[in-house]
Amino acid sequence: MSLSTLLIALVLIFIIATVPVWPYSRSWGIGPSGAFSLLLVVLIGLLVMS
Repeated sequence: MSLSTLLIALVLIFIIATVPVWPYSRSWGIGPSGAFSLLLVVLIGLLVMS
């Protein structure tokens, strides 16, 4: 398995994990998904540069 395939799988898992499904996590707002979006942008930038 290549590094890019592993990163794509990891990103998909994180996307699913940050969706606010339970009632208590809906009150968190955009905190977890906003932080993940920032991480995703950084990872995509690093993949494009290399």
